[in-house]
Amino acid sequence: MGNPIGIKLQLLGGIYHPATKILSSSLPRIGEHRQSRRLVLGFGVSFLSQFTNMSHGAKSFTAFAARQKGAVEKVLENVEWPEQFPFKDEDFLRFDESPDTTFYESPRFVTHIDDPAINALTKYYSEVFPPSNTPGVALLDMCSSWISHYPKGYKQSRIAGMGLNEEELKRNPVLTEYVAQDLNVDPKLPFEDNTFDVITNVVSVDYLTKPLDIFKEMSRILKPGGLAIMSFSNRCFWTKAISIWTSTGDSDHVMIVGAYFHYAGGFEPPKAVDISPNPGRTDPMYIVYSRKLSA
Repeated sequence: MGNPIGIKLQLLGGIYHPATKILSSSLPRIGEHRQSRRLVLGFGVSFLSQFTNMSHGAKSFTAFAARQKGAVEKVLENVEWPEQFPFKDEDFLRFDESPDTTFYESPRFVTHIDDPAINALTKYYSEVFPPSNTPGVALLDMCSSWISHYPKGYKQSRIAGMGLNEEELKRNPVLTEYVAQDLNVDPKLPFEDNTFDVITNVVSVDYLTKPLDIFKEMSRILKPGGLAIMSFSNRCFWTKAISIWTSTGDSDHVMIVGAYFHYAGGFEPPKAVDISPNPGRTDPMYIVYSRKLSA
């Protein structure tokens, strides 16, 4: 597993090291990089440091979280959010700004996290999803691909998928419908208001360059009380991930996603869950979730 403590110290100074080790998932862990590049970072990193450098002796909260499973769950407790969205446009730049449709033109029928992390996510879904075949229930898997990691045999009359590669979406057996759309070009979600009971997003929130627009759209299309689940690890296509993500560590990522929920409006205070199956030995797995306000 990558070292989130080390990368925080290295990357907040402005240097990022591209990947030298790519595992079978095709996604390097953040921090496994050597060839350097310069990142342009906005105020966001300073904002994050206010929350991640909490009092644990002389040790940072990031270091504390790296050693103790579940500590990242505390990141979103009792946050005093700044009045304005604390991130700048520069925080959402990528090393590769070519069209995402070009990058994802060829289908990738692989998994992007290891099997224990996948199993942990599927187990979590089984605990929070509405029961299978519940009348009137609809789900949206946003940034979907050929697999959604839903529980085996899970079905609803409507499970929509959105993604960039149509061939992958066609192969996804859980979907009842799909839309191929680049959300970084058009963040408008093509669904009616109050449509979905659950929205899922797996290891893709780090690629969103217009997250506030998308999270506002998520609030619009969720039913009152509907659940949005953002899950992520420490793997990514680093050239396509936003700079604020590749420049920070796991607990910072929890704060970033929590900020999206908070500043989008219309959501309950976001919460974090650490479902990492075997810290230090398998891919970590984190969830930030919230529900649409009921009134």
